[in-house]
Parts: sequence; structure tokens; C-alpha cells
Amino acid sequence: MSINKISYLRFLNMLDALDRMNLGKKLDCTEESLLDKIILSYQAKESVLVGDLISLSALGSQATLHGRLKNLNAMGYIKMAANVDGRKKEVVPTKLALKRYEEISKCLEKAAKAS
Repeated sequence: MSINKISYLRFLNMLDALDRMNLGKKLDCTEESLLDKIILSYQAKESVLVGDLISLSALGSQATLHGRLKNLNAMGYIKMAANVDGRKKEVVPTKLALKRYEEISKCLEKAAKAS
């Protein structure tokens, strides 16, 4: 096996350990995808609305995505704030979500350095 593959496997093991440390906050793949979109928008300083996220049909139905957004909110990863237009809700990551991505970045750096 090449060093790059071993680094990736090491990274996956670190992610698994990270998930086991946060037992009550394990995300399913749909929640992870939604949170990725929210974080990327946040980093790009773009606002993302609930309507934008529930229209991502590749991730699931509107009802499914709305439920996953509620889960992310309940777990403390996102908060929904009224937009300039009071009828729309903007989704923003919380400190907990930002910390999660910092931890994932640390895992990636450790896996790459260990090779």
C-alpha cells in the first residue's frame, strides 16, 4: 500500500475516534453534507438560507432535509436566524460546528505528518 493510502486510512481511524468521543453528537451522512455546505458558505462569507438547503434534492427530500436541519440545530451545530426578509431563515454554524472542523483539520494534519 502506498504512503498516501496509509495516511488516508490513518485519517479515517482518527475521525472514527473523534466520533466515538462525541457519542451523543454523531452525524449521519446527510447531516454531514448539510453541515459541510453551511461551513463552506460561512467561510466564503455567503449567507445560506433554509430554503437553499432543503432544495438540495441530491441529498434527499425536502422533508428529510428539513428534519436533518432540525437535528443539527438540536445538537447545537447550527442556529437559524431571521434574515433581512423576516420570512426567511439564515443558517449559521455555531462554535461547536467550527470546533468540529478544527478537530477534523487536526486529524488530517496528524495523519499527513505521520507518513
